[in-house]
Amino acid sequence: MAQIFISIGSNVDKEHYIKAALAIIPMHFDNVIYSSIFESESVGFEGNNFYNLVAAATTELPLAEVCALLKRIEQEHGRTPSDKKFSPRTLDLDLLFFDDVICDTPAQLPRDEITKNAFVLWPLAEVASEFAHPEENKTVGQLWHEYDKTKQKLWKVEI
Repeated sequence: MAQIFISIGSNVDKEHYIKAALAIIPMHFDNVIYSSIFESESVGFEGNNFYNLVAAATTELPLAEVCALLKRIEQEHGRTPSDKKFSPRTLDLDLLFFDDVICDTPAQLPRDEITKNAFVLWPLAEVASEFAHPEENKTVGQLWHEYDKTKQKLWKVEI
């Protein structure tokens, strides 16, 4: 059983797509726990604010199947393969960790955004504070504690 963490985000009809993700993730993964939902301004482009959260879960699926499944869920919810990296998103599902795997294919693991973006690190710290980042040699909680919280503004929201 692999421990996985998935970043979930949306800034297009965001309440609808976040609720859809909350419903569909437990259909494919076990022991799902969600962080709080956070709202933040777009990073890297001008656009609507995002909702972001992180799901912690376990799975028997191999890494490649998890990645393919997340892409399929995104596409079933309006995402197209031609979407630019910094652009509006109906649903964005990024695998952050798959146990302590370090790789570039089929996904970059651990995901580079973990240490760079508060909208990833804060919700991740809520569900994985004791999880050790395999490259940083620190726990997620330590990374969040040390993060410069003036870099990005985000706040918890209820939907």
